[in-house]
Amino acid sequence: MRDWLAVDKWMLLALAALLAIGMTMVLSTSYLYSQERYGDGTYFFRKQLIAMGAGIIALIACSIVPSTFYRRFAYPLLAVSFVVLALVLIPGIGVSRGGARRWLMLPGFAFQPSEFAKLALVVYLAHSMAKKEQLIRTFAVGVLPHLIVSGAFALMLLLEPDFGTVLILTMLLYFMLFVGGARVHHLLATALMALPLLIYVMTKAEYRLRRLMSFLDPWSDASGSGFHVIQSLIAFGSGQMWGRGLGESRQKLFYLPEAHTDFVYSVIGEELGLLGALVVLALFGVIIVRGLQLTARIEEPFDQYLAFGLTVLLGLQALIHMGVVMGLMPTKGLVLPFISYGGSAMVINLMEAGILLGLSRRRL
Repeated sequence: MRDWLAVDKWMLLALAALLAIGMTMVLSTSYLYSQERYGDGTYFFRKQLIAMGAGIIALIACSIVPSTFYRRFAYPLLAVSFVVLALVLIPGIGVSRGGARRWLMLPGFAFQPSEFAKLALVVYLAHSMAKKEQLIRTFAVGVLPHLIVSGAFALMLLLEPDFGTVLILTMLLYFMLFVGGARVHHLLATALMALPLLIYVMTKAEYRLRRLMSFLDPWSDASGSGFHVIQSLIAFGSGQMWGRGLGESRQKLFYLPEAHTDFVYSVIGEELGLLGALVVLALFGVIIVRGLQLTARIEEPFDQYLAFGLTVLLGLQALIHMGVVMGLMPTKGLVLPFISYGGSAMVINLMEAGILLGLSRRRL
C-alpha cells in the first residue's frame, strides 16, 4: 500500500475531485429524466456508482501492473479492439441508439468498444514508435504504418458512425508522431491529402452539414440545428459567477439533450457558475500538466510515449467536450471524462488514469 501511494499526489487528488463532482452532477442532471423514464430518480446514479467502483478497481490494478505488460500485449489489445469494433456493425450483435450502432449488449450493461479502441491504439502507437526509434523520421516505416492502422480504425468508427472519436484518434496520432520526431512535412503532406476526405465525410451526411452551419451561426436555425448550442449558452449565461445552486438548473429540464452525458459541462456552468466551470477546467489542467511533466522525466521510450499518449487522450476529450458545449466547436456527442454518465467511458478512463499513476510512481 505504501508503494502504491508513491504515485503523483496532485494527479490523484485532481482525479478524486473530478469523480466527486461527476457523481454529484450525474445525480443532479439525470434525476428527473430517470424518474420519468424508469420511475426511479437514482437509476442512472446507481449505475454510474457501480461503474465508478469497477473503474477504481481497474485503476488500482492498472497502476500496479508494470508497463512491460502493456507493451507485451500491445498487438493483441489492438487486434481484440478491432474485432470488437467489427462486431458492433453486425445486426443482432451491435445495439443501435439514436441512429448510431456503437454498443454491444453484455449481461447487465452496454459496452462501447470505441472507448477501449482509444486505449488500445495509444498502447500500440507507444510500442511501435518506441520500437522504431530513429526510423520514425522515414515516411515508409515511421509514418505510413501508423496511418494505415489508425485509418482502419477510423473507417470502422465512421461506419457506426462516430465522427467525434475519429477526430480524437486522428489528433492523437498526429500529436504522438510529432513528439516522436516524425518530419513535419510528412505530417503536413498527409494532413493535406486527407483534407478532401474529411470535407467529404463532414458534408456527406446532412445532419453533419447542419451541425457545421449551426456552429457558425446557431441563431440562423434557433429551433432546429442550433437549438442545442443556444440552450447550452443560455445555461452558461444564467449561471453567471456563482451559479443557480446545485440541482437548480432549468436547462436540464428537457431543454438540453443528454444533459447527463453530452452537455454535462453546461449544467455545471449553470448550477455552479463560472467559478465551478473554472474549477473543473483547472482540475483537468492539473492532470494534463502533471502528465506532460511526467512524460518529460521518463527515460524509457515506451513509457514516455505511453504517458504522453494517455495525457493527450484525456486532455483532448475534456477540451473538445468543453469547446462543443460552449459553442466553440461543431456539436459532437463526446462525454466529459470522469464526469459524464457512461459506464464504458468511466471504466476505460479510470484505467488510463491508473496507467498514468503507475508510470508516475517515484518519478514525480
